[in-house]
Amino acid sequence: MNTKNTTLKFVFLVLFMSFFATSTNAQILKKLGKRAEKAAERAVERRVEKETTEKTDQVLDSILEPGSKDKNPTGKDGNPIPKSTEPNNSPTDSNSGSVGTNNPKSENGSNSITVYSKFDFVPGDKLVFFDDFSNDFIGDFPSKWNTNGGGEIVTMNDSPEKWLELISGYNLNYLPDVSKLPEEYTIEFDIMTVGLDNKTSSTAFLQVALSDDDKFKEGTNFVQARLPFCQYSPIGITMENRINSKREIYSTVKADLREEVLNRPHVSIAVNKQRFRLWINEEKHIDIPRIVPEGALLSTLKFHMNNFKDGKERLFITNLKVAEGGLDLRRTLISEGKVSTNGILFDSGSANIQAQSMGIIRQISQVLQQESGMILKIVGHTDADGEDTANMTLSKKRAEAVKNALISVYNIDANRLQTDGKGESEPMGDNTTSDGKAQNRRVEFIKQ
Repeated sequence: MNTKNTTLKFVFLVLFMSFFATSTNAQILKKLGKRAEKAAERAVERRVEKETTEKTDQVLDSILEPGSKDKNPTGKDGNPIPKSTEPNNSPTDSNSGSVGTNNPKSENGSNSITVYSKFDFVPGDKLVFFDDFSNDFIGDFPSKWNTNGGGEIVTMNDSPEKWLELISGYNLNYLPDVSKLPEEYTIEFDIMTVGLDNKTSSTAFLQVALSDDDKFKEGTNFVQARLPFCQYSPIGITMENRINSKREIYSTVKADLREEVLNRPHVSIAVNKQRFRLWINEEKHIDIPRIVPEGALLSTLKFHMNNFKDGKERLFITNLKVAEGGLDLRRTLISEGKVSTNGILFDSGSANIQAQSMGIIRQISQVLQQESGMILKIVGHTDADGEDTANMTLSKKRAEAVKNALISVYNIDANRLQTDGKGESEPMGDNTTSDGKAQNRRVEFIKQ
C-alpha cells in the first residue's frame, strides 16, 4: 500500500513538474519572443538610421563647401576650384532661360509638360531682378544681396549651377537688391534642401515677405508666406499681413508639401495690387484677393528661415527672378498683334521646355482658339554666350518646341503656326550681365 501510494505520488510529482516546466517554458518563450521582437525592431531602426545617415552623408558630400575638410569645389575636369577662380560662364551654361529645372517626370522618365497643361501662372514680362549667382565666387556672399547674418555660394559636383545657402536664425533676413517693387509683379525661385527627416521640426519654415521696411525688421506694413519643411506631418502654408502695424490676416492653408520640398521645388508668386497667389511647382496653394496692404509701398523682398537644425538641415535658393507684369498676355497679343516674353524657360543649352512655362503657352493657345483665323509666328531668341551659329540653331529649335507644345497639348492646327529663330542677333539687354542675358532669352509671338 505504501509502495503504491509512493508510486502515485511520484507520478503526480512528475506530471506537476512537467506541467510547470511547460508553463514556465511558455512564459520564458513568450518573454524571449518579446525581447526578440524588440531586438529586431532595434536592429531595423539601427539599419534604417545607418542607411539614412549614409544617404545624408552622400548628399552632404555632393555640396561643395569651400573651407570644409576635403570638400573643395571641383570643376568639370574633376580638379579643385580655388575660391579666387573666375565664375564659370562657359557656353554649356548659357541660354538656359532657366528659373529652375525641376520638370515633372512621366512614368517612363521623360519630361512631362502635360501635367502643367492647366497651370495658370504667367510670369511678368519686364525684368526687375534676376540672379543665378553666375557672376559670384564660390564661398562668397552674393554681391546683389544683403543680410544681417551670413551665407555663401555653393555648387553641386555635376552641375555648374550656383546656390545661396541660407542660415537659420531669429530675425535673420536675406534681401535681394530689388530697389522698388511695382504694383503688379511676379517672383520665382528654386529651393533645394539637405538633411530633412522625420525629426525635422514642425516649425521649420522658409518665409517670403514683402515689406515697407528696407532693412531687417518686419515693417509697419507687410505680407508674408511661410513654407513648411516638416516631414512627419503636413503642416500647411501660413499667411500673415500687417496694415499699419495691425494684423488683419493670419491663417494656415492646408498643403502637404513634404515630398515637394525634398525634390527641388519651383516657387511662383504673383502679386496683383492687393491679390497674392502662390504656386509650388504646378499646383496653386494660395489665392487671397485682399491681403496686400492697399496703398502701402511694399518695396522690399525678404527671405527668412528658422528652426532648421544647424549643420544637419540645410536650405539653398537660386534663380531668383522678379518681373513686372504677369497679367494677361492674351489682351496684348489681340490688341497689338505681338507679345514678347522671357517667361518660357528651357533646359540649359537645349530646346526642352521647362514645365512651369506652360502658363504662358496656355494663354497663347486660348488666343488661337478664340481668334480662329489667326496665323501666329513664333520667334526664338538667345543670349550671346556660345557660338553664333549654335545659338541661331538653338533659337529655331526652341521656337519649334513651343509650336509642338501648342499642337500636342492644346490641339492647335499646325498650319496656323510658323517658326523662326534670331539667335543672339537682336538683344534687348546687356549680355555681360545676368539680368541682360535673362532679357535676351525670350520668345516672341507675332500675328501674321
